[in-house]
Amino acid sequence: MKSKNKKVVVGLSGGVDSSVSLLLLKEQGYQPIGVSFKYDYWKGKRKESFNIARKVCNKLKIPYYIINDKANFKKKVMGYFLSVLKEKKTPSPCIVCNRLVKFNKLFEFAKKHNIKYVATGHYARIKENKKLGKYELLKAKDKNKDQSYFLCLLQQNQLKNIIFPLGDYTKDEVYKMAKRNKFNFFSKIKQSQDLCFVSSKSIKFYLEKEIGIELGDIVNKENKVLGKHQGLHFYTIGQRKGINLPNGPWWVSGINKKKNELIVTNKENDPALFSKKIIVSDYHFISGKIPKKTIKVMAKIRFNQKVSSANLRIRNKNILELIFNKPQKAVTPGQWAVFYSPRRSKAKEGQKNVCLGGGIIK
Repeated sequence: MKSKNKKVVVGLSGGVDSSVSLLLLKEQGYQPIGVSFKYDYWKGKRKESFNIARKVCNKLKIPYYIINDKANFKKKVMGYFLSVLKEKKTPSPCIVCNRLVKFNKLFEFAKKHNIKYVATGHYARIKENKKLGKYELLKAKDKNKDQSYFLCLLQQNQLKNIIFPLGDYTKDEVYKMAKRNKFNFFSKIKQSQDLCFVSSKSIKFYLEKEIGIELGDIVNKENKVLGKHQGLHFYTIGQRKGINLPNGPWWVSGINKKKNELIVTNKENDPALFSKKIIVSDYHFISGKIPKKTIKVMAKIRFNQKVSSANLRIRNKNILELIFNKPQKAVTPGQWAVFYSPRRSKAKEGQKNVCLGGGIIK
């Protein structure tokens, strides 16, 4: 348990989650300090977010700082995002941002001001396993909002000094707390599903500008040409929208990088869309301990998916295999597979929800 009456740096996005986290920490006896990062992308939305964060801090009489981190974010997050797309794979920028930018900068600010703890509005929990001498990342109480998937690359030296105030609350409870404390501006704001540096409506134009148009054939599994695509970087495995072929709907079932071909199917449950065995690279275990033998896990291959039973086997220091009991749909190279502790009938609730780590689908 973290010590009370201590300073804590709180990452503020200008949204209801981080704002209520700030409120909860103050109510629990901490001395929170609000910090937002300025990336200079999608400027209108970011300016509005800063204004809201400042209003919340002023209302709670809490210091507030805005840090310009444009160059670092552009290099480590946007650079990663574009480089993966150029490889005709699908990136997961939020996971990389949490690992390389957000938490690093929060801890950097905290160290500069001699502060031990940092906090964010993520829906997740942290528990110290004294028996193992390790800190564990657990799923949130609200399973529909759980964000442990995006935090799978956190390390032991970070977890011991991170606080997730919302881990034991549901989203509805968070909104009620905001309303009760007269944070009325959140009731009028729709929760964004966009990337923080480009809106979903603008993503196509963004990719056209940064990568360009690379015309190629759209083919079926019999290699019959059905039409043209504007670039493989506009598509991901399992995608339905944007294929623009007659006699649909159509789904992306594969990508042939060498021939610049987009492979599609008009069967929603085409066997070509399913895989049982997945190769994962650049894996990370939160405990710092790599299993020496095959272990049973629960795993998922994208954020908004339920976990499924699988066997995890280490092949070498860079590669592991996930072999699922049931075939998984639309396994997408470049995305992240995240694994959790297995469900055991005698396991306590917390033990069923431990995030073990994750890696890139190869």
